[in-house]
Amino acid sequence: MATNPVVSLPDADQVKRALEKCELVVVSDICTDTDTTAYADILLPALGWGEKDGTVTNSERRISRQRAFLPAPGEAKADWWSVSQVAKKLGFNGFDFASASDIFNEHAALSAQDNADMDMREESNNFRYFNLKGLMNLSNAEYDALQPVQWPVWNKTQDAKAVQQLFGKGQFSHKNAKAKLIPTVAIDPVHAVSEDYPLI
Repeated sequence: MATNPVVSLPDADQVKRALEKCELVVVSDICTDTDTTAYADILLPALGWGEKDGTVTNSERRISRQRAFLPAPGEAKADWWSVSQVAKKLGFNGFDFASASDIFNEHAALSAQDNADMDMREESNNFRYFNLKGLMNLSNAEYDALQPVQWPVWNKTQDAKAVQQLFGKGQFSHKNAKAKLIPTVAIDPVHAVSEDYPLI
């Protein structure tokens, strides 16, 4: 879903071998003929970006409504619908979503779960800036009319400029408000360049 791993992941041959070993491969794509759909036992027709209804979030944390401007072709469905249907067929509960609005409300509720409000940060080990608490339980009409907004959104009446720049005052989301720097160890690539293969 949302990718063509035989093409987009490194070592296509390894990806193909892995797909060949799978008992069942389910692919959701807007194209019927891709390097990955060739391995699909079940192909779910997906919506293209102009056919989708939902929200998108950009790199400055701004959530905007995305509205379809083209009708869904043929049997194409939204990703959330396909995932919900597969989950139900597998016997899982909690996937009774009827609209993109339902999905957004679930997303907002999960962002707030076990997440302390800003004023409780110093007393809690469970503070995250990503919080859409103020957007939980939107009606379909409220969701449809949603104006672009930056997270965090702690309440519906929050000042739009409340947290325009995260960490701008040197306050991080840890209990002590300090940054945590974690050094990483460089790992050499699996396929390094050589005299015989200078372009790998």
